[in-house]
Amino acid sequence: MRGSGLDVTAAASSGPRGRRDRSRATRHASERTTGRGPETAGPTRAWPDTPVCPDRRRRLPRDNAGVDAEAVTAEAARPVRRPVLVQWWRDLAFLHWAVDPAAVAPLLPPGTRPDVLDGRTYVGLVAFRMVRLGLLAGPGLPYLGTFCETNVRLYSVDTAGRRAVVFRSLDAARLLPVLAARASLRLPYLWSRMRLHRDGDVLTYTCRRRWPGPRGTRSALSVRVGAPIAEPSPLEHFVTARWGLHTRAYGRTLHLPNVHPRWPLHRAELVHLDDQLVGAAGLAAPSSGPVSVLWSPGVPVRFGAPAAVR
Repeated sequence: MRGSGLDVTAAASSGPRGRRDRSRATRHASERTTGRGPETAGPTRAWPDTPVCPDRRRRLPRDNAGVDAEAVTAEAARPVRRPVLVQWWRDLAFLHWAVDPAAVAPLLPPGTRPDVLDGRTYVGLVAFRMVRLGLLAGPGLPYLGTFCETNVRLYSVDTAGRRAVVFRSLDAARLLPVLAARASLRLPYLWSRMRLHRDGDVLTYTCRRRWPGPRGTRSALSVRVGAPIAEPSPLEHFVTARWGLHTRAYGRTLHLPNVHPRWPLHRAELVHLDDQLVGAAGLAAPSSGPVSVLWSPGVPVRFGAPAAVR
């Protein structure tokens, strides 16, 4: 069996020493094929974050066109034991439009493809308050780390089958976090004048871009918060249960994992929308209303260290 790595008999001579050699060679060949050695209790570890099949571990191909995406789960897909960033996301409004995956595929970083649900992918416009953004496991910054944000995002799958988001733009009201995110992870943050106003069950999010532009690009949206959602639909899970982000930085595509409690989601009604952010992000401006409008009071979030997408 030369092709299997089990051709060990030719190397061993006869007699007691030969039997010992044959036994040692056979044991070493077994360790090579099963991953079990003197101090190994299980199969050889695959590279980090590779999905585990029930009966075996396997490497996924570099070309992710045929890679199955991991399951959409309400809880985090993988732990973050040593956070590099902590933050709260508060008062989130989620607006989503269905689009053809082929239309957004060129906008995703290498090593990723559009994530799809029933043959469609989605463009998201998400407005919220960032609260107490901070480094490592600290308490976060009360002033510099607290600001309004609105992002335009797409949905991606990488070569390891990890589902994530790809941000096309992130408008934020604090300049220092904008500069830090642009420099460190090459995230497309933009400094904007922003406001969140609440009047009873109606929340209004406004944004007007300052730097780097296009200067004056604006967005204004209002939602009326409805009843809590006891059991989210497959689409509602798909656009909210995202346990990482993909970004392109320093010639590599990176994946940053995140963890947070299960989303407390509410139904929401779109009261008003006047948006230029989606079009400015290189996407076709929506010609109709969103197919999904959600709201959430928010969750605490932890991000882990980035890892290169292979």
